[in-house]
Amino acid sequence: MIKIALFLFILVNFTFASLIGANYNQRDLQILEDLDIKSSFITDYKLQKTYENLLREHNQNHYVKKLTDASLFVPNIKKILRDEKVPAVFLYMAMAESDFTIDAKSNVKAMGIWQFMYGTGKHYDLDINLYVDERMDLVKSTKAAATYLKHLHKRFGKWYLAAIAYNCGEGRVIEGLTRATIDKYVEEHPKQKYSKKIQEFRRIIYYYQRGSEPFYKLRRVYNEVKKWGVSLDIDELLEVQNKVSRQYVPSESRMYIRKIIALGMMNNQSFITENNNAHLLNIGATSSVATISVKGGLHLRSISNAVGIDYAELKNLNRHLKLQIVPPYVKKYDIYIPYSRLARYQANKDLIKDSRYLVYVVKRGDSLHRIGNKYHVSYKVIKDFNKLHSNLLSLKQKLIIPITTSAKTSSQRLVLTNKKIVRKTSVVYKVKNGDTLYSIARRYKIDLKKLMSDNKLESNFINIGDKIVIKK
Repeated sequence: MIKIALFLFILVNFTFASLIGANYNQRDLQILEDLDIKSSFITDYKLQKTYENLLREHNQNHYVKKLTDASLFVPNIKKILRDEKVPAVFLYMAMAESDFTIDAKSNVKAMGIWQFMYGTGKHYDLDINLYVDERMDLVKSTKAAATYLKHLHKRFGKWYLAAIAYNCGEGRVIEGLTRATIDKYVEEHPKQKYSKKIQEFRRIIYYYQRGSEPFYKLRRVYNEVKKWGVSLDIDELLEVQNKVSRQYVPSESRMYIRKIIALGMMNNQSFITENNNAHLLNIGATSSVATISVKGGLHLRSISNAVGIDYAELKNLNRHLKLQIVPPYVKKYDIYIPYSRLARYQANKDLIKDSRYLVYVVKRGDSLHRIGNKYHVSYKVIKDFNKLHSNLLSLKQKLIIPITTSAKTSSQRLVLTNKKIVRKTSVVYKVKNGDTLYSIARRYKIDLKKLMSDNKLESNFINIGDKIVIKK
């Protein structure tokens, strides 16, 4: 019986070693190093199973298709990550998040390539309003993601922890690290298991998990245990404990970090260099999307018709323009075109008609006639432009209104906001956690010095709850 068990042990380990030797190389180890993961993690069984699954033919085909479909804008993502000094492997975090789908939407309403939630997107200065959702802006969202990842890396000190925190949240990672550190410390110092400090720390964690203790108390414990000098490796943090319902890291996040690593390793496989897929190796060598600045209020179709760029192609690169209208409340706004069309745009940009559009949200009592009279546009034009089959409107229906010269003159003292048209006035903003004068000025597109002057501030220091007057 012992001989059989020994034989099976040797057989399993031989197969295991052969699998590693057959499928992994030095470039794969570099991916682990870039994520601050020890090289021995390459033997992690669940990582191997994730990798094996991705190497199946139908998954290889999916991988190639998604990279090929995104080949127009992947170079821009790579460049931003490089400029921001974020490891290149995070390109595959975007793939894990959204399959490089610009307008991807999750069941919890996370949006875009980087799957930003509404609050996180706003925190990182992504505009989300009636006209735009910059979570789907391939450049701005990537810069925001890089900024967020650098913040997480600064907090946790390792890139793989930044990736996990991006998925499950900073608080969840802090909790997991705190628990794992305490458990390992007690394992190394058994006599401390029932010390008052350990018992108090475990009590805080227990009640924090049940919502009875605030986060700042958990954070205090985390800051304290960090000083103990306990070194944690990724396999210890991802360990699945027996008879424990809440693991250090959620199962989704354990799978998530392994998937990012495996997707990065896929690019080192022979199926990329063979079967006419070698072009994928050169993605990122040159930029293939150009940024141009256009007037506010323009419709993408006007730009497409005048410049001779395919409308579908233009629309696909600018999914953040929710109704294909450049925000009319700004003088200039950046949009994206294929770099190969840049010369054509430069030659024909003066042909773009100075026509402007706005979005109107239908209110109670509105009719096409009333809306048309308000903006000096025939109701038939509004009806035709919006492809309406009848004159009936519904509450909160969005209508695109072509603005004529006379309409612009009559409404020149109006300012377009994210939901409606309001008269130009001052706004009172209540300072929230995480706000700075700079972020407030940037959000409202106002000069920082003017903001300080309008509020008679002598320094940049502000407190939560302060009221800041925004004068446009």
